[in-house]
Amino acid sequence: MLSQIGVPFDVRPAAIAEEHPVGASPVHAAEHVARDKAAAVAVLTTDSRPVLGSDTVVVLDGEALGKPEDPRDAREMLGRLAGRTHTVATGVALAWDAAASGESWVVETEVTFRDLRPSEIDAYVASGRPMDKAGAYGIQEDAAAFVERVDGCYYAVVGLPLARLSRWLLAWNEEHGA
Repeated sequence: MLSQIGVPFDVRPAAIAEEHPVGASPVHAAEHVARDKAAAVAVLTTDSRPVLGSDTVVVLDGEALGKPEDPRDAREMLGRLAGRTHTVATGVALAWDAAASGESWVVETEVTFRDLRPSEIDAYVASGRPMDKAGAYGIQEDAAAFVERVDGCYYAVVGLPLARLSRWLLAWNEEHGA
C-alpha cells in the first residue's frame, strides 16, 4: 500500500505479541497495538525515517472480531456481519527515535454488508482467505462482493489509511527537510 503512494519503505516485522490491553475498547486496543509495533522496531533502528506500525480491528456491537480460530469461527463471524453495519478501526503509529517518540491515531470506517447466503459464506471460508483477517474478511479480495456500503476510508479497512498517512508524511518531510 505504501508503494501506491510512492513511499519508500523497508519491512521490519515487530517481534511482539499482538495483545489488546485488558479493559481497553477495541478502538483504543488497535491504537495500542500499533504503538507497540512501531516502538518495538524504532528502538532497533538507526534510520532517520519514521517507523510505521498499524493494527486493524473489526468491531460489531462493541466487540472486537479478531482473526478466526478455525473455519467454524469464520462462518460465525461472517454470519454475524451479514446484513449489518460494523466499524473497522485502524490504529496507526509512527515512531522516530530509539526512545520510540512518536504519534498515533485511529481511523474508524463504517462498513455495511449485504445479506449473505450460507452458501456464499461457505465458499468464501473454503477459500481459506478469511483465516488471517480480522472479522474473517478482506475487503480487497472476493469479500468485496459482500460490501454494500463504506462510510469513511476504504484503505483503512484494507489496513492503512493512506490519505491521512500521506498528509502526515508530507508534514514530516517538510519539518525534517527530507
